[in-house]
Amino acid sequence: MNKPKIAFVCVHNSCRSQIAEALGKHLASDTFESYSAGTKTKPQINQDAVRLMNRLYGIDMEQTQHSKLLSEIPPVDIVVTMGCNVKCPLLPCKYREDWGLNDPSGMDDTVFLETITLIRDKIIALRDRIQNGTL
Repeated sequence: MNKPKIAFVCVHNSCRSQIAEALGKHLASDTFESYSAGTKTKPQINQDAVRLMNRLYGIDMEQTQHSKLLSEIPPVDIVVTMGCNVKCPLLPCKYREDWGLNDPSGMDDTVFLETITLIRDKIIALRDRIQNGTL
């Protein structure tokens, strides 16, 4: 059986969606393939996200990821939007959900850490739903 492909989508693909891709690969690569993308790109991933993900999980997102457009990822089975308060373009998939996360960009480390923890918990719950067949 092929593992489902999941796209974590946000406008600029520079912070929340990048964190989700990194944590998906770190915590659930046995269950699904993780990708992230946006409708626009930024020249680099949010540096606070890079610093904190490296500190917490030893993940250097700048070495393994970059900001990319929706057209740069393969066809996916599941789309997870981060809660960008914009209408995301249609990305064909079998299942879609929105995580409704506020963008921590420009906030202090406490807000970033809360966002990373929320994303971690949602990745684990998504992994569990896929593994037990409830998704």
